[in-house]
Amino acid sequence: MSKPLSDHDRRKQISVRGLAGVENVSDLKQNFNRHLHFTLVKDRNVATRRDYYFALAHTVRDHLIGRWIRTQQYYYEKDPKRVYYLSLEFYMGRTLQNTMVNLGLENACDEAMYQLGLEMEELEDMEEDAGLGNGGLGRLAACFLDSMASLGLAAYGYGIRYEFGIFNQKIVNGWQVEEADDWLRYGNPWEKARPEYMRPVHFYGRTEHHPDGVKWVDTQVVLALPYDTPVPGYRNNIVNTMRLWSAKAPCEFNLKDFNVGGYIQAVLDRNLAENISRVLYPNDNFFEGKELRLKQEYFVVSATLQDIIRRFKVSKFGSREIARTDFSKLPDKVAIQLNDTHPAMAIPELMRVLVDEEKLNWETAWDICVRTCAYTNHTVLPEALERWPVELFAHLLPRHLEIVYEINRRHLERVAAKYPGDVDRLRRMSLIEEGGQKRINMAHLCIVGAHAVNGVARIHSDILKATVFKDFYEMEPHKFQNKTNGITPRRWLVMCNPGLAEAIAERIGEDFIRDLDQLRNLVKFVNDEAFIRDIAKVKQENKMKFAVHLEEHYKVKINPNSMFDIQVKRIHEYKRQLLNCLHIITYYNRIKKDPNKQWTPRTVMIGGKAAPGYHTAKMIIRLITAIGEVVNNDPVVGDRLKVIFLENYRVTLAEKAIPAADLSEQISTAGTEASGTGNMKFMLNGALTIGTMDGANVEMAEEAGEGNLFIFGMRVDDVEALDKRGYHAEEYYNRLPELKQAIDQIAGGFFSPKQPDLFKEIVNMLMHHDRFKVFADYEDYIKCQEKVNALYKNPKEWTKKVIYNIAGCGKFSSDRTIAQYAREIWGVEPTLEKIPAPDDKH
Repeated sequence: MSKPLSDHDRRKQISVRGLAGVENVSDLKQNFNRHLHFTLVKDRNVATRRDYYFALAHTVRDHLIGRWIRTQQYYYEKDPKRVYYLSLEFYMGRTLQNTMVNLGLENACDEAMYQLGLEMEELEDMEEDAGLGNGGLGRLAACFLDSMASLGLAAYGYGIRYEFGIFNQKIVNGWQVEEADDWLRYGNPWEKARPEYMRPVHFYGRTEHHPDGVKWVDTQVVLALPYDTPVPGYRNNIVNTMRLWSAKAPCEFNLKDFNVGGYIQAVLDRNLAENISRVLYPNDNFFEGKELRLKQEYFVVSATLQDIIRRFKVSKFGSREIARTDFSKLPDKVAIQLNDTHPAMAIPELMRVLVDEEKLNWETAWDICVRTCAYTNHTVLPEALERWPVELFAHLLPRHLEIVYEINRRHLERVAAKYPGDVDRLRRMSLIEEGGQKRINMAHLCIVGAHAVNGVARIHSDILKATVFKDFYEMEPHKFQNKTNGITPRRWLVMCNPGLAEAIAERIGEDFIRDLDQLRNLVKFVNDEAFIRDIAKVKQENKMKFAVHLEEHYKVKINPNSMFDIQVKRIHEYKRQLLNCLHIITYYNRIKKDPNKQWTPRTVMIGGKAAPGYHTAKMIIRLITAIGEVVNNDPVVGDRLKVIFLENYRVTLAEKAIPAADLSEQISTAGTEASGTGNMKFMLNGALTIGTMDGANVEMAEEAGEGNLFIFGMRVDDVEALDKRGYHAEEYYNRLPELKQAIDQIAGGFFSPKQPDLFKEIVNMLMHHDRFKVFADYEDYIKCQEKVNALYKNPKEWTKKVIYNIAGCGKFSSDRTIAQYAREIWGVEPTLEKIPAPDDKH
């Protein structure tokens, strides 16, 4: 097979990255050397690769700064309604290449580095991922920031600048081991500290009720120090801001409470305050009711609302004078989107500010609050819903507890008026859950305190209305909406798969990058031999490149002609990595039984992190690695089946793996995955999906044609029916010989000969208390995988389905999602207009 082009040569061929102007290249080289000498104080003879990365980052950043200042000035001149996206997670990944793509600088930078004798990919590899998120929710926030800037919205992302993001995962003897992610160790060239906007945040204390209102007194103060990161839109000269707060102890912290002897301890105790922004909680779809987590949630909300109100009051650029005092205009100028319930404290905090500080009456304040806030729900799993103990609230945020009680009192009055005598409904709809330990149901608080509530895929939004929030939907149906998630085509196509972006651009032009619906035009090339060849060739090159990466890292020889079958996502029982394992074992057993048959070769890759406290998830990883040890070392199987656990799955690894995938596994139990966004990334990058009718898979099948996905398994109503009948795993175990064989092998130590009982717990769970009904979908899944194998043997027909899938991706752009949020929730109009660049004199 011909050797793939070098990345530099390939990049030079590619137009969608922006053409390198000669004058641009010499300017870039000059600026690069200037930064190396003066910003980093390095001589080229002693500079390290990291120094070169920093010099390039600063060079690229220079192109952002003028646009950034210009954009903020432009917003002050136009005074548009501003959108505030509040999220405890922003899973950004790396920034350098994404910035170059969005500014159209990539080719010029590439050429400049080449002329300086440097390798662009090596420099890009020096950048640490900003892993300030767990998975889908945090990555969605990152895609949304890209789309909000690309659609010209005056938008701000607000979150926490965690010193340690999602842990790095090492696999040691087959087990997950966590390492702290010290991502700021070498500094972060993309952020700018803004100490002039530091804000105090209060905790603890008590409330005093006076005739003129309520005072929250005797509090402990922590300062919130903002760090700003520029967020460039796609080639429209707009640069928005992500502002992340870092906790600082105030100077006088505790010192006054100590005599001279306690001075050292007092200074050391400052750490306690600063712990608030130390580390990201590593749970995905799981609620951990710790005081520190509630502190984080209130910290980001309090600091952000102070910022929002400051910006609302002074709306002239560079001015500190108050221009607005009439809060009735707040909902016309401010939209607050709560990314799940994590920033739910925004509702009582906004009420506290309006009532206690700005002295509005309750009814006026409440009307403003509801019209300003909107809430996105991300999950229906009960263990993920936030329910805070009242006593913790009372201790940490005494004033907010009073406000929540008052919100609840008025809310229940409205419910009682509408449904007189329905006591059970009052209990179900209360914000306070009685019985045992009293808890505040944060989802209920969000629904009551917001004017819009949305799920993140059509099926998910329907489930919210029909089950989880049924009472609320019946009472206020107008609040409930759907906003199917999306992904940014800049990072997830142009940047990570330039070969595919180019093949598409050759056929339909480049406008699809900012209007993904144009991919529909590819349908007319579905029988075009040359296009089929181009798509297959791009995939093969991506696979060869990834195979080299795998062989380097895992010392497993990969057959690049095998089907790359990939499941990458957080490890969770509901995502059913175990179902995937059962297929691998079944396929392995079949090959062993009939080694002379023409089997379709597969390389199965599973990757993802398990929350450190989630024992079952860690056992699932151990099982995957154990299966790999047996399968990969079996000479009878050879290169027809390989199993690799992808270590430390993160944004940067996704950017390599996804373009190389042939088959994408999206196999959650119907009704459990709210949306999924990995499924969309695989689809856009030319992988076919095997999946259940869950989350956005339903809409993907609709857009691409159900026959172009491999759909299997129970639907939501089948799962409900099975729940009613009762799910009995042993029925399937006794009826299906291959399933029985696989389970017996796991239970009997076939995959763990040194510790035969190692996986007893997993088997016990699958047989006796599997909430996600793995066995119920096993038979259909295996049959569906047989169809996958058959089609893969016919590369042309396979590639035609790939083209239908890519052509059906338009809906899954986060630009479409954000345009819908903008029009249907925030009341602002997106625009594809460019604003003038800073060097434009007009």
